[in-house]
Amino acid sequence: MRILALDSSGLVATVAIASEDTIIAEYTINYKKTHSQTLIPMLDEIVRMVDLDLSEVDAIAVTSGPGSFTGLRIGSATAKGLGLALDKPIISVPTVDSLAYNLFGTDRMICPIMDARRNQVYTGLYEFIEDKLVVISEQKVVDIDEIIDEINTKDRSVIFLGDGVPIHRDRIAERAKAYSFAPLHMNRQRAGAVAALGLEYYKEKRIESPAEHQPVYLRVSQAERERAEKLRREKDIDTK
Repeated sequence: MRILALDSSGLVATVAIASEDTIIAEYTINYKKTHSQTLIPMLDEIVRMVDLDLSEVDAIAVTSGPGSFTGLRIGSATAKGLGLALDKPIISVPTVDSLAYNLFGTDRMICPIMDARRNQVYTGLYEFIEDKLVVISEQKVVDIDEIIDEINTKDRSVIFLGDGVPIHRDRIAERAKAYSFAPLHMNRQRAGAVAALGLEYYKEKRIESPAEHQPVYLRVSQAERERAEKLRREKDIDTK
């Protein structure tokens, strides 16, 4: 079987095609372009390079969130459009879970952190038990100090990875106990990991129709927060 995998949930845009025993193609960009500019051209390129007819894929794996609101919408819309056009199921892969899957096989605890701004991160805690990814603490959005405090109660060594690391490295060094940072080739989103985890989900029949698929934001967008704040202020004025 073959899986097409997409991830545009963060700063990285990444696309992969995988079978059950190999990553056939993977294309990753972490540069100053929007995902609307990169995702489809990247997909077109790897399809062309491996002479693939997209109708041959069995399912489309896509990171379902959390992450950038715009990035998630682009990835979701692309996956839904392809799924509807090709009549293929969608495999929703939690973004933070797929980041953790980069570190397959480690005996240490894993803490992905994606920048959520305002000193917050999208994060979770994971470990591998008998080659299975196990969720210790489900993905969530919290203050960086809160996840560090949670880690410190576990009394275990932890590996941090994700685009939140450069932003919060000093705070981690100041407050965390036993920790390290993932190496360069493992510390960002990779569609290969989304595909690998998607294959596991597919075998477990954790699939959905394109119509059913929806991103998971975990919190409202900045525009929605600003609108709510504006309405609150207007209400306060009216009651005075």
